Amino acid sequence: MPKVVDIRHLETFFAEAEDVCIAVHTHPDGDALGSGVAMLEYLRRCRGKRATLLLPDPVAQYLRFLLPADGWLEASVAPQEAERAVAASDLVICLDMNGFSRAGCLEQALRGSRARKLLIDHHQGPERASFDLVFSETEISSACELLYQLLLALPGVGSAERLPLEVLTPLMAGMTTDTNNFANSVYPSTLRMASELLAAGVDRDALVDAFFHSYRENRFRAMGRYLQDLRITTDGVAYAVLRRSFLEGFALQEGELEGFVNLPLGIAGVRLSVFLREDDGHFRVSLRSKPGVSARRLAAEAFHGGGHECAAGGKLYFPEDIAAPELAAAYIETKTARFMRNPAPSDKD
Repeated sequence: MPKVVDIRHLETFFAEAEDVCIAVHTHPDGDALGSGVAMLEYLRRCRGKRATLLLPDPVAQYLRFLLPADGWLEASVAPQEAERAVAASDLVICLDMNGFSRAGCLEQALRGSRARKLLIDHHQGPERASFDLVFSETEISSACELLYQLLLALPGVGSAERLPLEVLTPLMAGMTTDTNNFANSVYPSTLRMASELLAAGVDRDALVDAFFHSYRENRFRAMGRYLQDLRITTDGVAYAVLRRSFLEGFALQEGELEGFVNLPLGIAGVRLSVFLREDDGHFRVSLRSKPGVSARRLAAEAFHGGGHECAAGGKLYFPEDIAAPELAAAYIETKTARFMRNPAPSDKD
C-alpha cells in the first residue's frame, strides 16, 4: 500500500494543479492507454481539471475504443500541439514508464517542463531524480492496478463505487491486457481489484470480446505462418524473426502481433520465447519466460532493454549490433545459448 505521506503529497498535487499533462510510453499498449485514459477521466470528471493525454505514437486499432471523444493527442501526428500542451501544464504525470526516455518524441519537452512531475509505474529502475513524486511498485500486475490503489487511497474515494465507469473501465482494460487475461503477473490484489470493478459495474465481457474476439482474419493467418516458422533450440528457447516482408505480406496493423510472443510457452520444454519484429533500423524485441528464467536480465544483456522478470523487451540495432537484419537469427542463437547456461536472475536483481 502507498505511504500516507505520499498520498497527502499526491492529493496536494491534484488540488493545486489547473492544467495537467499526462504522458505514456511509446507504442502504447493496453496498460499504458488504460492508465492514461483513467487518469484523464478522473482529473476531468472528479476534480474538474483541464487535462490532456499525450500519446507518443498512434494507438493500435484494437485499442482505440478506449479513447474518449476528446482530451488526447497523438504527439507524432501533432508535435507542436503536444509541445504547447506540455508547456502550458503545471503538473506532468508519466504513467507505465520508468522515465522520460520511454516517452519517445515527447522526451525533451517533458524533461524541460518546469511543472511538478509525477511518476506512476511498475517497471524496474524508476528515474526518481527526474520527478517530484514517484510511486513505483514492481510486485503488481500493471500500472492500472497501481493507479487504482492510489485513487482509492485519496480522500473521499475509498471504494470503486465512488469512481465513474469512465475511470474504472480503462483500469480493468489495462490490467486485463497486461496480465494476458489473467495468465501471468497475477497477485491476490489483482483478483481483488477485478472483483471490485465487476461489482462496481464494469462490463468485463465486453472488454474481453473487444480484446480477444475481434481480430481480423489476417492476424490468424499470420499466426499460422509464425508458428510454422518458429525455431526451437535444444536449450528450450523458441524464437522468431519477423521481417518487413512478413508484416507487409499479411497487411498487419499495429497491435495485431500482440500476444504472439506468449504462444511458444505453451510448448513442453520451452522456457524462453524471443520475438523480433523489424522496424526502421532495428528490431523491436519481446521476451517472455517461465519462472526461473530471467527475461529481464537477457533483455538488459543482449537487447538494450529491461522489464519484468518473466516479461521484458528491448531493441536489436543494425548495423550497430548486427551487420544486417539477416544475421538476427544467428545473434539470438549465440546470445541465448550462452545465457541459458545460467538463466536465473542476477544477484543485483
